[in-house]
Amino acid sequence: MSDALINGLAGAGGGIIAQIITYPLQTVNARQQTERDLKKEKRKVGAIEQMCQVVKQEGWERLYGGLTPSLVGTAASQGVYYYFYQIFRNKAETAALQSQKKGIGDGSVGMLSSLLVAALSGCVNVLLTNPIWVVVTRMQTHTKISKKDHSNRLATTAPEETALPVIEPLSYGTSHVIQEVYDEAGLFGFWKGVFPTLIMVSNPSIQFMLYETMLKKLKKRRALSKQGNNGVAALEIFLLGALAKLGATVVTYPLLVVKSRLQAKQVTTGDKRHHYKGTLDAILKMIRYEGFAGFYKGMNTKIIQSVLAAAVLFMVKEELVKGVRLLLIKDGINTMKPKPL
Repeated sequence: MSDALINGLAGAGGGIIAQIITYPLQTVNARQQTERDLKKEKRKVGAIEQMCQVVKQEGWERLYGGLTPSLVGTAASQGVYYYFYQIFRNKAETAALQSQKKGIGDGSVGMLSSLLVAALSGCVNVLLTNPIWVVVTRMQTHTKISKKDHSNRLATTAPEETALPVIEPLSYGTSHVIQEVYDEAGLFGFWKGVFPTLIMVSNPSIQFMLYETMLKKLKKRRALSKQGNNGVAALEIFLLGALAKLGATVVTYPLLVVKSRLQAKQVTTGDKRHHYKGTLDAILKMIRYEGFAGFYKGMNTKIIQSVLAAAVLFMVKEELVKGVRLLLIKDGINTMKPKPL
């Protein structure tokens, strides 16, 4: 089994576990990012309080709306990303060794090469999996409508935290969302938000660059201090993954908000502020009507969710890779043993 396949499967497994653990935070964050009601924004609601409101007004199941396609998307994204990352990484390492033979460099992959490898892997991932995330965003931001809001959406109603009777819409499953997106914009609709998402490949690029740089330095320091023992514990991997994701999230968050706005169901009323024709139109309208603060809606929630998810993903992935390699080594030893006569 190749290293690329092992890393791809391990990445998919780690991504699924991280997704399940942090999914309620993702749902709340998607709603925060796509909230365009200025009246609601006057009262700041934290992630925990908003989760409680969703449970009280819509039920526990709404916190996990779109979980099934999200798990498929996570497995596909992580699998594709790690698979191509390992392929491009191997090519970069080979090129670095060839350069060393020519007297250039020390034979290791530098920061710029690591950034390029992560960016190429991210672009492949985005182009292949964007349709899945359009469906997930639609399902996460889909809400049940209270009877009072349904009868008069523009009138002032009871406080938002009050549990109101809800109108249960028609089933909003995966097939319904797929049909809805197709009816709105055809096949092109499944690649809404792809432009800011492609730019956002800088997020995992920065994340992996920071992660691998810190990991390399930690192993080097460990090797010097413990006589060649450069092993890294699962908890250390967890912390390195968290720090790497934190740095990447802060830098690229505005693009994530724009992507969510484009992928969520477009408002069909006469209010042009809530309808976006494309990436540039969304950016200009957000600046005009919401200010730059609009690009950082729900950032606190996203940081918590992203850091936790990345830390779990890295830890589980590394442990799975170690486990698979250990099994392969044991299997190889057993097959080499002479069979009894």
